Formats: sequence, structure tokens, C-alpha cells
Amino acid sequence: MGIATRDDAAVYRLDGATALVATIDVFTPVVDDPYDFGRIAAANSLSDVYAMGARPLFALSFVGFPSKTLPLEVLQAILRGGADKAKEAGIAIIGGHSIDDAEPKYGLSVVGVVDPERVLMNSTARSGDRLVLTKPIGTGVISQGIKKGAVSAEDAARAVAVMAALNRAAGEAAAEVGVSAATDVTGFGLVGHLHEVVHASGAVARLTASAVPILPGARALAEAGIVPGGSARNAAYFGRWIAWGEGVPTWTRTLFTDAQTSGGLLLSVPTDRQEALLAALARRAVDFALIGTVEPAGGAEAGRILVDP
Repeated sequence: MGIATRDDAAVYRLDGATALVATIDVFTPVVDDPYDFGRIAAANSLSDVYAMGARPLFALSFVGFPSKTLPLEVLQAILRGGADKAKEAGIAIIGGHSIDDAEPKYGLSVVGVVDPERVLMNSTARSGDRLVLTKPIGTGVISQGIKKGAVSAEDAARAVAVMAALNRAAGEAAAEVGVSAATDVTGFGLVGHLHEVVHASGAVARLTASAVPILPGARALAEAGIVPGGSARNAAYFGRWIAWGEGVPTWTRTLFTDAQTSGGLLLSVPTDRQEALLAALARRAVDFALIGTVEPAGGAEAGRILVDP
């Protein structure tokens, strides 16, 4: 598996029982604390492996750092945060590469393994499936709000905890039950990644806006227009596939296209496995919300998303 369906990671079959899963993700700081930045970046990189139903084996790190303008203690904190998150995932960071850069950047290339017959893909959602989301949205506007000093300490801490949380348990539950399709919600936002799922699956999606969990403080920031550039680009690009129902407020539309960092898994599950999935998530103490359904495209263009209030 490569880039054809814009899936979360590459998959290479070694033999009948084992396939390698590989991914890389690197970005600039989304929070002020360098240790938290390292934790979030590592969790974000690992998420792609979990979204494929795979188990990570090891990681390599990439870091860009302005060594002439920031003290090395900042770099050490970033690397320590990444290493601690990798340890929580049960893997080691066993190498990497660094460059002198004008702006800090950090991320991991993660390698994992999966049974090639049990790979979770983003292109196999089926009509009638229910859509399950495992983290609240709103990290993009909150990260932007942190930069502007417009977020309370409590709301910022909650967002950091969500971004730094591994999707390991959610991925294990999805693999255990055998969902139809899976992806993680990151830079393209909720509707962007959902569009990729239903477009690749030849289907459409229907969301219930009020069912989607939102981080505390995110609504106020969206209403105030404190939105990162990536979110605005998402709205411009993916808007052509979204049919907003009457009564869906502007702030909801903003958050549905909000560029996420280390968001949750978006799972498409058949109705006859829905209760098993919810039970598996609950056993692992994973928060979740049923947010919509997958429907046949019919005469509509595959990839469309209908959003009801």
C-alpha cells in the first residue's frame, strides 16, 4: 500500500504472515513547553501506525533546531518528551537525524508490523457503517489561541493532554473487533479525513454535528475567528464536498475543518460489530462518540459529507 488512497502509512508485505508499516510526520511547535511539544509530536507520529491496526516496533527521530538562537536545554526537553512517549508506546527511538534550522521542528519515522490480512485501511468503509470518533476536536484553534494568549491555563492543559494521548488503545480495540475502515484525524481536520475515507470507499457520509465532541474553549476561539492558516485552507479546499444542513452554526463549520494535531481515530464499523467495538473501547477507557453514518453514494459524488445539526 502506497499513496493511492492517501492512507495513513505505507504497508509492505514481507511474507504471508507479516507486513511492515512505515510512516513519518514532522511539524513545528503547537504549544510553548518543549517537553510537551516532544510528547505531542511523538504521539502524532505513532498514531499513523495505530490507524493501520499495526503494532509499532521502533522509531527514528528527525529534528530541526536553531542552535544559535535557542539554548540546547530546549532541544533536550523536546527529545526527552519524544523518548518518554515512545517508551509509553513500548518502543525505543534507535536513531535519527538533526539539522540546524531557523525554526524548531520535530517528529518521528515509525516502523511497525501487522498481519497483512488484518490491515485497517481508509478505503474500505461500507454503506450502513456507523462512524466513531475517539478524541474531541478543536486542537487547531486552541494551539492558535495559545500563541495569542487567548486560552485559559485549564483549557490549554486539557488540549495538551488530548494531543499527547496515544491512540494505542483505540487502535487495539479497532483491530480486535475488525472495523471496516480507519484513519486518524490530523492536519486535514475531521471532514477532510472523512472525505478521504468515503471518497476512497465510493460512498458518502452523514454527520450529526451535535454529536461531535469539542474541546473546552474551542467554540469561543472559533467564534472569535482565531483560526490557524491550515484550518482556513481546509475550509477552502474541502468545502466543495460538504453540504451543511440548515441550522449548523458557523463556529461548528470552522471546527469541522480545523486542522488537528494528534487527533483521535475515526472508525467506520458495521452495525453488527458496533456494540463489540464500543465495549472494547470502554474496557480500555477510551473516550468515544458515535458521530454519523456511511451511506451509499447513489447519484451523488463519492466523498460528499452531509452535516445535520
